[in-house]
Amino acid sequence: MFGFGMEYEGPAFWLPLIWSALLALAVAMYVVIDGFDLGVGILFTAARKGNWRDRMMLSVAPIWDGNETWLVLGGGGLFAVFSVAYAILLPALYIPLILMLIALIFRGVAFEFRFKADRSQFLWDNAFHYGSLVATFAQGLVLGAFVQGFKVEGRGFAGGTLDWLTPFSVMTGIGLVCGYGLLGATWCVMKTSGELEMWARRKSRQFLAGTIVSMVIVSAWVPLLGLDIQARWVSWPNIAYVAPVPVVTALVCWGIYRAIAGGRDVAPFLLTIGLFLLGFLGLAISLFPYVVPPRMTIWAAANAVSALKFALVGYSVVMPLTLAYTAYAYWVFRGKVVEDPAVGGYGH
Repeated sequence: MFGFGMEYEGPAFWLPLIWSALLALAVAMYVVIDGFDLGVGILFTAARKGNWRDRMMLSVAPIWDGNETWLVLGGGGLFAVFSVAYAILLPALYIPLILMLIALIFRGVAFEFRFKADRSQFLWDNAFHYGSLVATFAQGLVLGAFVQGFKVEGRGFAGGTLDWLTPFSVMTGIGLVCGYGLLGATWCVMKTSGELEMWARRKSRQFLAGTIVSMVIVSAWVPLLGLDIQARWVSWPNIAYVAPVPVVTALVCWGIYRAIAGGRDVAPFLLTIGLFLLGFLGLAISLFPYVVPPRMTIWAAANAVSALKFALVGYSVVMPLTLAYTAYAYWVFRGKVVEDPAVGGYGH
């Protein structure tokens, strides 16, 4: 649709395409499956103490650490195949990435200590909540900075330490908090029962409203950034290809609302995943094939063809295995969390 990369031929053309698809899959998997457990953390301190919080944490405890494997796959893959981009993006985003990692550490410690704590349990409740909140907001800052683009001279980052911190990136951070909150709330609708499930339905409607408002604001803001993103959406013939995306997005938002109000258990969560994937598709339409917007494409940033082939062998083994054990873990721990965690974590 955009005609990029036509000066490259053979493996030098299609290998970066394959790798960009693989890395996009890894990032999308991380956002979706770690997003809901971060969302549970965002909701955590708003829930009643005791049974509600125990059940919320039990719903994600068996799977949360495996979810973050996708973050490692994405970051490791970027270093292995687009090392120039890695060398530019990391200095540009050091502070929000470090904040995210520190927050994730607090979350991980909270998982291990909360159930053993007595008088200090409130500390671990707050560590779980604020770790989730800060990690999500930091990821939103990274997303906003990525959309805005980076100052590059030669093959290095030429911007300032705080270039990532702008009103637009703050808005994307708020939007991602709303989106992950929606994922977490619909996960609790699917995995819990009774009064907790009803409470999660109310929170789902609130976070759905916040997510829709955030999406509208960010979408209206992007053309004001002075990039060529607007032309990709409204110029002919691009508009003929991309027009269904916002229409389907609006229909999915309506479907989420109807599924929540209609008492559905699984549909709200699955539709919310669909909403995130549509947002990811919109991001790809806006920025592809740039791995360092607004100038460095995947072909310009790619390592040597031999390195891409070598890394692809390892990825072709690791990624299917990761998909397989992720699917198996979710199958084993399917069903709702029982209302009395003392009698066993899972069951109907």
